[in-house]
Amino acid sequence: MSNAKDKKNTSLFNKQIVLFLISQNVSLFGSSVVAFAIIWHITLETSSGLWLMLSTVCSMLPQVVISLWGGVWADRYNRKHLIMLADAFIALATLGLALAFWAGFQRLELLLAVAVVRSIGAGVHSPAVNATYPQLVPPEQLARVQGINQTLGAVLMLLAPAVGGVVLGSMTIVWAFMLDVVTALIAILILSYIKLEKVPRSDASASMIKELKQGVDYAFKHPLLRRIIICYGFSFFLLTPAAVLTPLLIERSFGNSVWMLSANEIVWSVGSIVGGVFVSIYGNFKNKIRAIALSLVAFGVTFALLGVAGNFVVYLIIMGIAGFFMPVIATAETVLIQENTEASKMGRVFSIIQIITASAMPLAILLFGPLADLISVESILVVSGFLLALTGILYQQSNIKYFRKTAVIYK
Repeated sequence: MSNAKDKKNTSLFNKQIVLFLISQNVSLFGSSVVAFAIIWHITLETSSGLWLMLSTVCSMLPQVVISLWGGVWADRYNRKHLIMLADAFIALATLGLALAFWAGFQRLELLLAVAVVRSIGAGVHSPAVNATYPQLVPPEQLARVQGINQTLGAVLMLLAPAVGGVVLGSMTIVWAFMLDVVTALIAILILSYIKLEKVPRSDASASMIKELKQGVDYAFKHPLLRRIIICYGFSFFLLTPAAVLTPLLIERSFGNSVWMLSANEIVWSVGSIVGGVFVSIYGNFKNKIRAIALSLVAFGVTFALLGVAGNFVVYLIIMGIAGFFMPVIATAETVLIQENTEASKMGRVFSIIQIITASAMPLAILLFGPLADLISVESILVVSGFLLALTGILYQQSNIKYFRKTAVIYK
């Protein structure tokens, strides 16, 4: 009986894992459609780097405020319930936005206000989701499951801009909002069938502030975690121009058709699908630090090449190549954190990662958004790409020096 149970628990495709992957990717699909629709709507309405800056700040910055508390809650309470509540909170805000647009109140400021509310929900949702995987997935299968998750996410990200483009081009943005509401409800329903217990802890009676401090101290005193957190900060700051300003580059240099904006996201997603399949098969990287560093260098080179492409077809090919490396770096980073973090502190560590990713991009867009109204987006991509490649090289070298100094062997 025990052997049969152990075999079931180590299976890659047991019911718990499958349901969790489906629920989170369904939720991601709806959120992605809305995100694309909002960015494209603002781009086509304003053609302004300033408005893209405001949209990015409102979508990211509130997560910084709530994420640390979200990490504490993920370690203190049942993570399944937190995920369901966060999805419901985001869906309710999006439903309110749809009703307001239907009633004729369609100001861009309302989009920014709801982006703030959705960002707060994401600040609770993301740490809980990332901390849940080690509860459901055996350690030896974490990389493969993350690879499969990245592939599913990339497939849905391929569909999301296409759906967003169709909705925005043939109907109204309101229907994109309603799609997000429906997918959130489906995700909540699927998640309700998963059995997930609260993680046992030795410090269950500690105050919220004390737990918060414990999580921060743990993350920044751990040599591997500290380095990856710093790497996250620099890399997400330098990823911002390629992530946020490329629609503006397309609108200014190639044309303002919705199909071009859709093609930009589609080729990225195709590249990510190929990368996700690669990770699913070969994703147990012997040296995850090297995989992260090489991916950052590849991002830097490809993003710089986007700035000198000059032709839309060439631009799309380069964007597709860049997309290949996203599942590689995402899987290597996530599994590296999951393998080196105590289960009772997993939520707080991932909340710190969430804060870094949520704050780095708004801080970056405060610089790059107004800068894009003064100089070309192409120039910004070339410089940021070079610095991103340099970040990957320095990350690799800093870890090599640490392991040599401490005589620790890491594979």
